[in-house]
Amino acid sequence: MTSTSTAPRDLRDFYEDPSVPVASGDARSLRQARMLADAIGPATARTSVVLDIGCGDGTAAAAAAPFLAGHRVVGVDWSQDALKRAHAHLPYVVRGELTDGGLPFGDGSADAVLFSEVIEHLVDPDSALDELRRVLRPGGHLMLSTPNLAAWYNRGLLLAGVQPVFSEVSLRGIHGRPGSEVVGHLRLYTARALREFVAASGFEVVRLAGAPFHGVPRPLRALDRLACAVPSASSILLLHARRT
Repeated sequence: MTSTSTAPRDLRDFYEDPSVPVASGDARSLRQARMLADAIGPATARTSVVLDIGCGDGTAAAAAAPFLAGHRVVGVDWSQDALKRAHAHLPYVVRGELTDGGLPFGDGSADAVLFSEVIEHLVDPDSALDELRRVLRPGGHLMLSTPNLAAWYNRGLLLAGVQPVFSEVSLRGIHGRPGSEVVGHLRLYTARALREFVAASGFEVVRLAGAPFHGVPRPLRALDRLACAVPSASSILLLHARRT
């Protein structure tokens, strides 16, 4: 995942660990790719430059590739290990950070940015969105996804006094909530908070949609898909915004 240079050294080491999950499930990737394809249109009209910031191992971009055929998708991550794996799925990969000099792209050089399950890992999300806005052309598209703090099951867990899913209190283990994988979440958003935060960063929010979470237990997956009809209660928030 893309990080910031102000992150503690042990957090950077955490994300360089190959055993830390970096893929987030095909269902989210496909829904997000369809939203982006609808926004930028077919490559027959115009070839767009799409930066997949925090591309991880590239599997999400691979799932989205059929919807973005003809467009130039560039994977960007600060983790050298992730980039090595991403190169198997993406023809273009670049090492880059959101701070410490910024991304290696000029102002207004990108038509769209995919920012998939990255923002919840950042120490300084404000500066990150400033940098994304810089590399996007005026009117360029931001496609952001992040876990929903107010997912339908988290509302019930909080009422029961249980730590919400997606939230983490330690990099060494899961405490006080269901699940077993530690993935390094630092910040979580509700639908309302995400809208307000993105708008305050110089973007016009176009659409907010929901996506299911691949980690939901199998007996509950049908209910999780139904919850996507109400994005504020869905597992994953998908936000489309345009640079003002």
